[in-house]
Amino acid sequence: MSITASIRKTMVPIHPEGYIFIAVFALVALALGWLWAPLGWVGWILTLWCAYFFRDPARVTPIREGLVISPADGRVDSVGFFIPPSELGLGEIPLPRVSVFMNVFDCHVNRMPVSGKITKIAYRPGLFLSADMDKASDDNERNGLVIESSLGHFGVVQIAGLIARRILCFANEGQQLSVGERIGLIRFGSRVDVYMPLNAKPLVSVGQKAVAGETVLADCTLIENRLSFRVQ
Repeated sequence: MSITASIRKTMVPIHPEGYIFIAVFALVALALGWLWAPLGWVGWILTLWCAYFFRDPARVTPIREGLVISPADGRVDSVGFFIPPSELGLGEIPLPRVSVFMNVFDCHVNRMPVSGKITKIAYRPGLFLSADMDKASDDNERNGLVIESSLGHFGVVQIAGLIARRILCFANEGQQLSVGERIGLIRFGSRVDVYMPLNAKPLVSVGQKAVAGETVLADCTLIENRLSFRVQ
């Protein structure tokens, strides 16, 4: 096995969006080290954290019909019925919603919760309150995606946080994507809300750890079927 292949096998891949930030952190670390060695060590520790933040590991996604998979790594922050943002066009009736809060140590690559077609992408500027606050869903800067699937319509809302200042969306309107595929990334610390059809039954609780592309958030069928998986 070559050295390159060995590194790829043992180290988690870095998302390309992080390369420029890692390079900047490294340059700052060099400059700080030139000024005073202890500061340089602090800079290199922060550089390693930056690389860790932009990690993009492969995930093994359950693909049984009816399952709603977490779009984000982090802590389940809210489970209940909420009115979706008006820009999504999902109506004014409260829908089942699960919110996942990502701190600065969580992987920030976001993924599709179900397979389907992206029918709408709506960006809304706003505030930068702490993403674990209830008001963040209404007041913070956000980017919403509407997914048309065989289970009904879903809303995925990427929400900026106190530190986050940039929401990236990799998906396009009209694009057909599979559950678990990458749809975006938020820098640095944020939240993702998932609005689901009324027949969805949440299977997680507040405080639970969620893993993007793997953790089952809800079930829209509750039919006993054999699970299969896909690595991506």
